[in-house]
Amino acid sequence: MNLSDLKPNEGSTHRKKRIGRGVGSGWGKTAGRGNKGMKARDTVPATFEGGQTPLHRRLPQKRGFTPLFKKMFAIVNISALERFEDGAEVTPELLIETRIVGDLKDGIKILGNGDLTKKLTVKAHHFSKSAEEKITALGGTFEAI
Repeated sequence: MNLSDLKPNEGSTHRKKRIGRGVGSGWGKTAGRGNKGMKARDTVPATFEGGQTPLHRRLPQKRGFTPLFKKMFAIVNISALERFEDGAEVTPELLIETRIVGDLKDGIKILGNGDLTKKLTVKAHHFSKSAEEKITALGGTFEAI
């Protein structure tokens, strides 16, 4: 057996339908496209919806853009740090362990919402100005990782 001997099974192949080749072929004149209309003349756009307002015009436009490389921080308020003992060292690992933060994302940012009454050493990636002031006012320290 050689490659030259190979041929398809009997009845598995069909001749190509040659449309628009005269009346005798059965597919002459209008070539199977019927009479008149958009489908008879040229291709119908894939987005065409039969004359109703297309989907892309019915939906509201989204303005602006989303930055590709924007950093998303896990946010922790000062009031959430109140649960730790006086003099404790608060790290991102401890915040995940105590389930204050579910996911680190691109880092942790401490915000100054709420009150703090304990002296803490806080280690995080970013701090707001008000959070820094509230931590240092009680004699605590903050350290950017």
